[in-house]
Amino acid sequence: EQLDVLVNNASVFYPTPVEEVDQDTWHNIMDTNVMAPFFLSQSLTNTLRKTSGCIINIIDIHGERPLKNHAIYNISKAGIAMMTKSLAKELAPEIRVCGVSPGSILWPENEASLTDEQKNKMLNKIALGKQGSATDIANTVLFLANSTYITGQIINVDGGRTLNQ
Repeated sequence: EQLDVLVNNASVFYPTPVEEVDQDTWHNIMDTNVMAPFFLSQSLTNTLRKTSGCIINIIDIHGERPLKNHAIYNISKAGIAMMTKSLAKELAPEIRVCGVSPGSILWPENEASLTDEQKNKMLNKIALGKQGSATDIANTVLFLANSTYITGQIINVDGGRTLNQ
């Protein structure tokens, strides 16, 4: 049994205005976004140790810079960021742990109803002036998987969006 890289990518994302959420919503988001990656990582540490493997957590820039009306999601992603750093400390030197924090990769679900003006307003927040792609995220994951002297780091893949916030 061999495992070189674990990528924790599963996540749920939907609005959770503070005054409207209940405990079931809290548990749904936290169980999927925080608890599942933690216990999956825990269950695979012995296997990853055999190959000096790594864990890469897909986080989100909103773990650091909250998105309005998505409080629980923001909290969950901040939790994954801290989990990344905590596991990096605890599992070193046998296992490396890093994170990738995507920015604007997909248009919102209501893309069809967005005007060109609204899309341009979103793009103007990004220093590189364009949306990223799944390939941008995959390339960063691959970079971290192959970088044997990096652990505990979180790379924002956001086209420079966080420079403007």
